[in-house]
Amino acid sequence: MTASEVGQETWTIKGILDWCQGYLERCGDESPRVSSEWLLSEALDISRVDLYMNYARPLSKEERSVMREWVRRRGAGEPLQLISGHAPFRYLNIKVAKGVLIPRPETEVLVSEAFSELSLPSVVAHVIDNEQGAEETVEAQLDALEVLDLCTGSGCIACAIASEYPVARVLATDISPDALALANENVRELGLSDSVTVLQSDLLSAFKDESSGRFDLVISNPPYVPTGVCESLPAEVKDFDPSLALDGGVDGLDLVRSFAPDVYDVLKPGGVVALELFEGHMDTAARIFNGLGFVKVRVACDLTGKPRVLVARKPA
Repeated sequence: MTASEVGQETWTIKGILDWCQGYLERCGDESPRVSSEWLLSEALDISRVDLYMNYARPLSKEERSVMREWVRRRGAGEPLQLISGHAPFRYLNIKVAKGVLIPRPETEVLVSEAFSELSLPSVVAHVIDNEQGAEETVEAQLDALEVLDLCTGSGCIACAIASEYPVARVLATDISPDALALANENVRELGLSDSVTVLQSDLLSAFKDESSGRFDLVISNPPYVPTGVCESLPAEVKDFDPSLALDGGVDGLDLVRSFAPDVYDVLKPGGVVALELFEGHMDTAARIFNGLGFVKVRVACDLTGKPRVLVARKPA
C-alpha cells in the first residue's frame, strides 16, 4: 500500500501506526516505530501512551490527510521536528522552522551544566518535583542573573533559562534574520518577552563596548562541526540544518577563537562560560580558554557519553 492510498478506507490508530512503521522502514528510517509514534501523536494531538490506549479509534478524513502528507515527508528524509513544527527542549515546546538549527537533546545538557556550575536551582524542576505551588517561595530566594546566549538560533537556550530561572535577564543574539525571527516568535509564544531580549549581532560586536563585566553567564551552541566532518553528517542534519549553524571551520573552533577574548571581557569576575563543542577537539578548546586566563576549565559529556560541553570561569 502506498502513502496515497491512506485515506481511502477506515483506518484505526493501530492500523495506521503499523502501516507507517512498514512504510518508513522501507524508506530507510533508522527508527521507523519511533517516527510513526511521533507523527501520529502529533497529528492527533495526544501522547504516545494514549496511542496505545486507543488502538481501535478511527482517524477522521482530515487526520488521515495530515498523516498521508507527513509520512511522505518523513519517508523523504525530513526531520520529524520540521514536519510537526516544533521540538521538545527541557520543559518547553520550541517552534522550529526551515533555515534554523533544530534543538537537540545534547544542548539540554549544555543548559544543565551551566546551571550546575552556577549552583542555580531550576524553579520549573522544583515545582514539578514538589507539586505544591513552590514557585513563589523559590523565586523569592533567587539572585538576579545576567545571561548572554550567543548564536541563539531558535532561542531554545535563552527561553529555557528564562523559564527555569525567572529572575534571569537573557540577551539572545544571532546574525541570521531567520533565526532572529524564530527566536522572537518563541519568546513571545512562551510569554518570556520581559525576560529575553533578541538582538541581531555578529557575535558580540553590537554591544561589547558597553558590556564590560556585565554577564554572570555566557552560553552558546555555536557552529562547531569541522568542515571535513560536515559531509558525513546524517542526511537529515546536513540537508535540513543551515550550514551557517553547523560549519565551524577546519577544527570547528573558528568562532570560538574569535569570540573567546570578548567573552572574557563581558563576564563578571567569577562569571561562567559554557559552550557546546565538537567532541574531537575539546583539548584544543580547553587550551584556548586556559590561555586567556580562564580557570576551572572542565569538559562534560552528552547523553551518549561523548565530550560535548566545555565550562570555564573568569577568575573572581
